[in-house]
Amino acid sequence: MNLQPIKNVYFIGIGGIGMSALARYFNANGKQVAGYDRTPTEITQQLEKEGISVHFSDDVAAIPASFKNTETTLVVFTPAVPKDHSELVYFQQHGYEVVKRSEVLGFITKNSYCLAVAGTHGKTTTSSILAHLLVEAKAPVSAFLGGIAENFNSNLVLKGSEYTVVEADEFDRSFLRLSPNIACITSMDADHLDIYGDEQHLIEGFHEFATKIKPGGSLLVRNGLNIEGETYGLEDNADYTFQNIRIVEGVYHFDFHYSGGSYCNYTFTKPGRHNLLNALAAVSMGVKAGFAPETLLPHLATFKGVKRRFSYILQEKNRIFIDDYAHHPSEINALYQAVAEMYPDVPKTIIFQPHLFTRTRDFMEDFAKSLSQFDEVILLDIYPARELPIEGITSEVLLNKITALKKMLLKKDELLSFLRKKNPPLLLAVGAGDIGAEVVRIKEVLLS
Repeated sequence: MNLQPIKNVYFIGIGGIGMSALARYFNANGKQVAGYDRTPTEITQQLEKEGISVHFSDDVAAIPASFKNTETTLVVFTPAVPKDHSELVYFQQHGYEVVKRSEVLGFITKNSYCLAVAGTHGKTTTSSILAHLLVEAKAPVSAFLGGIAENFNSNLVLKGSEYTVVEADEFDRSFLRLSPNIACITSMDADHLDIYGDEQHLIEGFHEFATKIKPGGSLLVRNGLNIEGETYGLEDNADYTFQNIRIVEGVYHFDFHYSGGSYCNYTFTKPGRHNLLNALAAVSMGVKAGFAPETLLPHLATFKGVKRRFSYILQEKNRIFIDDYAHHPSEINALYQAVAEMYPDVPKTIIFQPHLFTRTRDFMEDFAKSLSQFDEVILLDIYPARELPIEGITSEVLLNKITALKKMLLKKDELLSFLRKKNPPLLLAVGAGDIGAEVVRIKEVLLS
């Protein structure tokens, strides 16, 4: 890939969180950027404010004229776009360089000191914490994040090019395009079985990712994973650990230990031991990259979080409203652990929008078990994303398997009127579909 002659970069699926980070990167580097997405979102609105042209109809005529030069235009697409998408087909048939997002990311990061975070859960939070720590340590770093990091109010960090922080996404085997110096694997739970077929092939994908590490580089893995590497874990015998963990007024306090020494009494404010593990992974990667622990650890206290990752929308004495992206049973379990630890005596109501028919099918029993931990469950219809319906796979089937005493199925447009009557003391809006777009309206109802 030669970016030298490229003047224009066109994105098919520009509103995706990973795609929009790349669009911002090219825009910041003086390229003309435009693209298509299916629907307007907060992200596409922000891209347009930044001078990027976005349209929402799959129409070759809508492609700006200046992008119809095969010599100066690079076309980037996401695997979530259907293969028969007319704009994608047009570019493929007319001699353009058409590449996946993962190929571009691999090319951009190839000549930097690359720190890549892989895993079925925890990638976004871990990479966002790591980016925050390196920025605070004054490192010349760029970061391509899978969420809006609240410290930067963006999914892109541009503070230099010597270091790059990236998410190594297992979907569509995208992470095999990367060549990191340091890689981390946070988890290898079964997911994306529409891509891998079964859990064993997914695990093999992570093992193959580990072979992509540059010579002299290293792999960090969560303690207990069946893959060779240095380990990190909470209060165990891992190579990198947080010890003496305690909660004081809703804040984690802990000590950091590794072979290079012990560093005591640091804090982290994001709830949940899964988030504490993410913080430990980020610190450990920074230390492995050569940064002194004492230059990283203090800045854990100022990490604000990632939008839709345990985001407090309301945090009052008698009313808590949390927004979270969890879309896998393991993530819902981690979310429940966090709220149960912070609010043990408060009844917990979850609104859950399942994401993908295949994921709901593959983990139906596990979803039912994880959701049954909550006091009340409100299910929405399955968000299809890129998929067509699967016969017999519905939210109603899932609802019947949930054992919580209070449970119901609502249409999304029924949600606000229900909450006007209900107003639960602790409410969570959860899922990876478009439920996030309802959060502001839910907040207004809870405050009314």
